[in-house]
Amino acid sequence: MPAIKPLPDLLISQIAAGEVVERPASVLKELLENSLDAGAREVQVQMAEGGVKLIRIADDGCGIAPDDLPLALARHATSKIATLEDLEHVTSFGFRGEALASIAAVAQVALTSRARGAAHAYRIDSASGRVAPAALGGGTVVEVRDLYFNTPARRKFLKSEATEFAHCEEVFRRAALARPDVALQLAHNGRVAARLAASSLTRRVGEILGGEFRDQAREIEAAAGILRLSGYAALPAYSRAARDAQFFFVNGRFVRDKLLAHAVRAAYADILHGSRHPAFVLFLELDPYGVDVNVHPAKIEVRFRDSRGVHQFVFHALQRALAQPGAGRSTSPLPFVTAPSESLNDALLSPRQRPLAMEEPVQAYVAAAARAFGEPLADQLAAPGAPEEAKAPPLGYALAQLHGVYILAQNDAGLVLVDMHAAHERILYEKLKRALAEDAPAVQPLLIPVVFAASSAEMATAAEHEPDLQRMGFDVRPAGPAELAVRAVPALLAGADTAGLVRALLADLATVGDSRAGAEQRNELLATLACHGAVRARRTLTIPEMNALLREMEATERADQCNHGRPTWTQLSLAELDRLFLRGR
Repeated sequence: MPAIKPLPDLLISQIAAGEVVERPASVLKELLENSLDAGAREVQVQMAEGGVKLIRIADDGCGIAPDDLPLALARHATSKIATLEDLEHVTSFGFRGEALASIAAVAQVALTSRARGAAHAYRIDSASGRVAPAALGGGTVVEVRDLYFNTPARRKFLKSEATEFAHCEEVFRRAALARPDVALQLAHNGRVAARLAASSLTRRVGEILGGEFRDQAREIEAAAGILRLSGYAALPAYSRAARDAQFFFVNGRFVRDKLLAHAVRAAYADILHGSRHPAFVLFLELDPYGVDVNVHPAKIEVRFRDSRGVHQFVFHALQRALAQPGAGRSTSPLPFVTAPSESLNDALLSPRQRPLAMEEPVQAYVAAAARAFGEPLADQLAAPGAPEEAKAPPLGYALAQLHGVYILAQNDAGLVLVDMHAAHERILYEKLKRALAEDAPAVQPLLIPVVFAASSAEMATAAEHEPDLQRMGFDVRPAGPAELAVRAVPALLAGADTAGLVRALLADLATVGDSRAGAEQRNELLATLACHGAVRARRTLTIPEMNALLREMEATERADQCNHGRPTWTQLSLAELDRLFLRGR
């Protein structure tokens, strides 16, 4: 076996560069973070050939003293920490003191800087290590040329110029979102790709993710103890096929963390289809002592001291914000309306069978209106017309039904369009979840059992999951060798197609197994029930029934989306309607 001997410093730096400098985007990330740590208010980035040929970053930060320039390119030299206590409370982006040294080991680096108050600037290059006077008005300029010039094997692993620049653009976007107060510019091969002035977070989010995201996003603001969550989370109407619009920052640092990703995904579980991905820009702030950022050289992973507490906080903060009904697309979010408890209790406990399952919400709404405003106004609300003197509720008053599919309503902002099936589906789903959570779903016995032909698989599933069916309010038993009889259904679904509903439920039970296995599986079953139990398209509703549906939507969490993530309603403002007809031109 060969003798053990120390490695040369250059080889040590090249080994370290394998972790820190994965591609040009890694270099850009480290240099941008150094500029932001230096207090820069303006940063300009110039690149050539996807960053392989050149990455040049100029900032107006505090600069580096000439005596410190050699240390800037040395391994394990930094101005950001000095003790273990500093490391445990680190608030800067960089702190390991190895980024520039690792970059200099695999590229040609030149560093020019003028410290504030200094007479002139100085320059050092990684090849010679000599410090010499240079011309610079202020701040720091870092030039990285010919990445992997001395390690051609690593260079072969790089992708095309367009692909590498796309990765660099993503790093630039993260830095821009992390610090909206800093002006940033990105140029590639002589063309300016992005120019961002210092602005507010709202404007910066719109510039980076576009106006469509901004219009579909719900503002997040929550705090609990030392934890604070802020930013924007898009409604499911802006869901994506990939995770290309997900930005999570912890104390200003962009991170990819499985714990946080799971919390976000769980918050969207009830309103987003499983094959789609949510879009968000979220900022989690906490005591630096509560998070360990010294997990990986790339500093993109973190570890929380109270991981469960952080997970629950993020999950509940997002879930509450996304659950509030009435977000829609109006410029000002609509207020959250608390549901009258009598409405929910009547819906769960009333055993009456109805053909449409919409009569009960009408009566509950009228009763609630009578308590709040008096009998005369309640009578008017139940009538076909809406009271002119009353202020319109968030979703307004129903005007008509379009092709038996959409409800047209008028509110103070203009015209509201509602997909009645999608909206009723969400209402039923939330009520079913509440009823099952309370272990007391109201059951409607059927005067005449519904008997239908069943396959052997359906017969076996019904027998195997009889306790689960009963717990959800169904009484399903064999009526023959190949027949099932339904003798009772949940009261909320009494007007649905019983045979089709039970078939769909048996198919889901056969797929997901025991409905007690977990909340996610249970909710999948309840979503199936709600979908089949909701009022179907082409059904004619009266004006009171339409108004009842609108009021139930305002009082139901997550009512802006159906169980599959589709929007349930949209708003057309008077200004938008005027533009359609060229009014005022």
